[in-house]
Amino acid sequence: MREEKPKLPSQKNKSTKKNSWFWPAIYSGIAIVFVGMIWGYNAIIKQDKTETAEVVNNEDDTIIETNASKEVLKYPFNEDLLESVAILQEYYDAEAEADMRESALLVFNQTYVTNKGISISVNDEPFEVVAAMSGTVEGVIVDQFKGSEVTIAHADGKKTIYGSLTGVLVQEGDQVLQGAPLGTATSNEWNAPAGTHLHFQVQQDGVSINPRSLLAF
Repeated sequence: MREEKPKLPSQKNKSTKKNSWFWPAIYSGIAIVFVGMIWGYNAIIKQDKTETAEVVNNEDDTIIETNASKEVLKYPFNEDLLESVAILQEYYDAEAEADMRESALLVFNQTYVTNKGISISVNDEPFEVVAAMSGTVEGVIVDQFKGSEVTIAHADGKKTIYGSLTGVLVQEGDQVLQGAPLGTATSNEWNAPAGTHLHFQVQQDGVSINPRSLLAF
């Protein structure tokens, strides 16, 4: 009597079991790669947008600085007031005529001080004081006795100083455009004879110059 040999699993079944994990693994790998590509693409797009925004901002800043450097000094008040403006106290120029030098001496407590700017009045009434050029507010001094003072630094090395103010509208570090309101001209106890006025100074590279040499008063 012949012994029956045990039946072995067919080669086909072995192959099926052996390869049952292969295609799922391939699909999973492809999915991971696909997700990675999408994530990377989004990251690149986001970075490009950020860099583009920075470039645009830099270009805007450059344009503002370039325009500011091309500006010329304007009146520190609304030009509609020009016909009503009077210069009460002149800039002190040692080479000027005697009457001009005398007008440029400021007196307080019997002490004479040479005027480094000009005192501007509009019918002895308060008026809005504006930035003569675009620039950065370098300092603000609040002084009840002498009136508040605003200093603005400009792109061409100039500084303009606005004294005898009240109601100052800017603070240190502000970027202001030419013609922007800074405050209101007022009277002060230190220079009471001038009444309501703006004390306006101009400096070039740290040296005071006569505002009249730049503006046609």
